[in-house]
Amino acid sequence: MPIVVWGNGACANIGNRFRYFLTEVASHGYFVIAIGPIGPRTVESGGNTMRPTDTATPAPDPRDRPQDTHWRQLIDAIDWAVAEADREYGPYFGKLDTDRIAVMGMSCGGLQAITASADPRTTTTMIWNSGTYPADGGRVLIGAEATKASLASLHAPIAYVTGDERDVAFVNANDDFDAIDHLPAVRAWQHGLGHAGSFRTPNGGSFGTVAVAWLDWQLRGDPDGARWFVGDDCVLCRDDTWTLRTKNLD
Repeated sequence: MPIVVWGNGACANIGNRFRYFLTEVASHGYFVIAIGPIGPRTVESGGNTMRPTDTATPAPDPRDRPQDTHWRQLIDAIDWAVAEADREYGPYFGKLDTDRIAVMGMSCGGLQAITASADPRTTTTMIWNSGTYPADGGRVLIGAEATKASLASLHAPIAYVTGDERDVAFVNANDDFDAIDHLPAVRAWQHGLGHAGSFRTPNGGSFGTVAVAWLDWQLRGDPDGARWFVGDDCVLCRDDTWTLRTKNLD
């Protein structure tokens, strides 16, 4: 199985926060590792609880405080999976394809994914509802450490997927896509969705379907997956609820 590692929205240390979405991806034959231990089931289906320690006290700007997780945990996940694939008599011995690794994340986790994707083992990257802050912003999200300069370290095909203009990451995702000229890139957004996307709807909703199509194409070379993104008659091109931009996909 190809390997997929995931950074949570808000850089939350809750492994099941995106269970509906990630379980859909895993059901297509991917070995998915999300940051964090299993939290209460209530975090899976909605609500605003991104951390078990939420209180009534107003939180400071997230860019000003350490996050619950760190981008290096995505590297830890890759290291662990690679070791398990080679551990004789272990449950995953010979079952993981360590040459096909996707790094993904949502919001703060998307910024973590950008930084972690500099790892040469990365085969593809998917950034969900996220993008680096403007270069003149003078701030970096602690725990993610991604900046516009980080984009130069990317070396594998990348896709940015968000909601429409109401998504707080919409502009930053567009700006990242415009800045990336050295590798294949996709920018897609769905109209009618905001920053929360469709992650916590059954099977991850439309985002789950798009994730599987991209991974099937990039990690398995599946032409059916490619048809979602390339060609004048591509699946997302024909769907009026989506806007798609691409570069360097030839």
